Amino acid sequence: MLSIEEIMTLIPHRYPFIMIDRIIELVPGKHCTAIKNVTINEPYFQGHFPGNPVMPGVLILESMAQAGAFLVLNTVEDPLKKNMLFTAVEKSKFRKPIVPGDQVRIEMKLIKIRMNAVKLGGVAYVDDKIVAEGLIMANIVDRVGV
Repeated sequence: MLSIEEIMTLIPHRYPFIMIDRIIELVPGKHCTAIKNVTINEPYFQGHFPGNPVMPGVLILESMAQAGAFLVLNTVEDPLKKNMLFTAVEKSKFRKPIVPGDQVRIEMKLIKIRMNAVKLGGVAYVDDKIVAEGLIMANIVDRVGV
């Protein structure tokens, strides 16, 4: 298990855009499982939607991308000198709303890595029910200022 502090040593995201709280499983080059605890204190709930808060789909995809970035960066040489930039999403589906109080389990699988291009498959669960899924493409780039 990896804590938020360990996650933040590898991926550059910070509040309010760090979207994963823990890594509970990691097999570099294969898959990882991350946890996102959803609370009413998330800043996006002020406007999405007041009185009926729902986590925005784009932020669910961002959570998946960050878990995928952690997986990929643990696969490459010199991970602290690299970043992963989201380039495309395919076949994304949002099956059930994610609301405050939910704990989201994000399972990411590395499908393909060639040169600096990456393809990942992800599924997000709440209480063992699929809430979202999709394919994410990204590029591995040099981190600026390192």
